[in-house]
Amino acid sequence: MQLPYFYEPLLQSESDFYTLSENTSRHCAQVLRMQAGSQLLLTDWKGLLAQATLTVPHKSKSQIRIDHSEKQLSNTKKTCIAIGLLKNGTRLDWFLEKATELGISEIIPMITDHTEKNHFRLDRASAVLAAAMIQSQQTYIPILHEPIPYSKVIEQSGYKQKLIAHCENRTKTELSEIEIGNDVQLFIGPEGDFSKEEIDQAEQLNFVSVGLGTNRLRTETAGIAGAVLLTLNSNKKV
Repeated sequence: MQLPYFYEPLLQSESDFYTLSENTSRHCAQVLRMQAGSQLLLTDWKGLLAQATLTVPHKSKSQIRIDHSEKQLSNTKKTCIAIGLLKNGTRLDWFLEKATELGISEIIPMITDHTEKNHFRLDRASAVLAAAMIQSQQTYIPILHEPIPYSKVIEQSGYKQKLIAHCENRTKTELSEIEIGNDVQLFIGPEGDFSKEEIDQAEQLNFVSVGLGTNRLRTETAGIAGAVLLTLNSNKKV
């Protein structure tokens, strides 16, 4: 059985004993009803992973003994998805959750020509990422930006491999047929797709136009399809 997994931002690699945060203490003592001697895993989401034993269960100040800790190596593959903002916050949350579980390392919500009024909340989005990290038991959390204008994102892109997925009828390569490198950024359009001018600008800045199949996908579905291909398709070649 998998050990319970928790986020503790103040966790230190040199610690032998540690007092859990109030949220984690409550979850251990009241939700999971863990007893003294129960084991658990902790991470600071900066690469540190610790296995510990609960010594004093308490609803707000549980105490643990650190049995083993190690610094996990970060993924050398940098994968970024820049995605047009969605007016439906629930659908954006779904994308953020799945992209995090798949291991995308950077997520940039974009304000594009066709972006409609939205109510993006960084605290809510960050909470979605946190829950997804616990679910997938990773030790590094994606970099999440507040919404940035499309023009600024595209002009400041420093990724070696730059891709833009769109529905415009022009020459494109299927993303499933491309060899994905270790330093890649993929643009996903908003509801209504990118404007012709935005696609032109991307191609002028050496972005490669890509397709995601023959079906027209919702923005969040396209984002998930892109995340899967970026993280699992690194051995494919054109």
